[in-house]
Amino acid sequence: MLARTSDPIIAIATAPGRGAVGIVRISGPQMAPLIAAVCGRPLKAREATYLPFRDAKGVPVDHGLAIHFPAPHSFTGEDVLELQAHGGPVVLQLLLARCLEAAAEFDVASGRARLPGLRVAEPGEFSQRAFLNGKIDLAQAEAIADLIDASTEAAARSAGRSLSGAFSQEIHGLLDALVRLRMLVEATLDFPDEEIDFLQEADAIGQLAELKTQLGAVQNRARQGALLREGIKVVIAGQPNAGKSSLLNALAGAELAIVSSVAGTTRDVVSETIQIHGVPLHVVDTAGLRESIDEVEQIGIARAWGQIEGADAVLFLHDLTRTALPDYAQADAEITRDLEDRLPTGVPVIDIWSKLDAAATAAPSTGVSLSAKTGFGIEALRTRLLEVAGWQAVPEGVYLARARHVQALTRVEQHIDIAAEHLAERAQSLDLLAEELRLAQNALNEITGEFGADDLLGVIFSRFCIGK
Repeated sequence: MLARTSDPIIAIATAPGRGAVGIVRISGPQMAPLIAAVCGRPLKAREATYLPFRDAKGVPVDHGLAIHFPAPHSFTGEDVLELQAHGGPVVLQLLLARCLEAAAEFDVASGRARLPGLRVAEPGEFSQRAFLNGKIDLAQAEAIADLIDASTEAAARSAGRSLSGAFSQEIHGLLDALVRLRMLVEATLDFPDEEIDFLQEADAIGQLAELKTQLGAVQNRARQGALLREGIKVVIAGQPNAGKSSLLNALAGAELAIVSSVAGTTRDVVSETIQIHGVPLHVVDTAGLRESIDEVEQIGIARAWGQIEGADAVLFLHDLTRTALPDYAQADAEITRDLEDRLPTGVPVIDIWSKLDAAATAAPSTGVSLSAKTGFGIEALRTRLLEVAGWQAVPEGVYLARARHVQALTRVEQHIDIAAEHLAERAQSLDLLAEELRLAQNALNEITGEFGADDLLGVIFSRFCIGK
């Protein structure tokens, strides 16, 4: 795709299907000849004009609004033309075909085609143009897709903050602090005979400590943003007829899974995404775990273990009406051992004591006691799930982030920690200190896609009077 970024591109910018309005969008250079052919007149910049969209014979294909955004003041940074027509699929395809046809037609005034090389855009190419032309950074480009795909109101609001640049501004603040430190270290390395100790006078140790504090705050908000976007996968596990399907229905607030007193009713995976304070939780109900000679049930149990092994958290249901039975207690103990053996390190298992309404015995103090039938304990479970996910009640300060952003920030933290160790050793480790700061900056660059290596030289030469 990168090799074709000079081509003008066109696409239907609205979702497939019928609607009141549909948009055809074009981005490229020197749009005036195409505008004249399709719209029949020049357009004022950034002003919606109602007019007919004409075919090659001058017959209207449709009537609608045309808006011209001259470069560089457009989403892509190129000339952009938006044609807002009626939202029928056939109408939009006719309009797209007419634009492609008009682009290839010979223009007498310019002595060439009206818009040579116009082609249908590839997925995401308009946003890619915006990034390549410096209109948005990588984090903002990802926020566009996240805003479209947001499954909760909180996720949509957070994606909007990321798109407006809130996350990128935080990263730029970290970069500025990191660059100041790199300048001090590079200056000390370049002028080792100077009497002035750049690092000491500029309080490099204090600057590095402040940088780490700022990084911790950004990491916290990024983790919350990643939770809003990704959510967590919660798998309900336990013996047959322990109340797993009833719990899924209670959490979802709908009858999603078949509930029956017959053991082994659930034979396949049933999943549903629910929201808890705007955080998406992907809840999976599985077949009851037991020894079985039924071939179909064996497949369901194997799939259940597959889901469990890929979970972010497991709800292990214990039927309070049967926990006193020796066979049932032994089977629960075997499942506990299997969970310990098969789950990755760090995956939490929450013990759920179910059927509290029908139990004759008290539930243990550990875990969560509940009744899916009456709803008692369901809210406590929701709270516990948010705790396990690591969610904190700071929705207004959260911007939507991705797992790769969190991972990049973790690498920055690791490099800064090592840099602090080298800084404490002073001159003996300045080269290593400089390298760790460079690696920390590279990790930050992965988030926004900005600030190349040569930029550091420009900052150094502009802020230090080196040529004395």
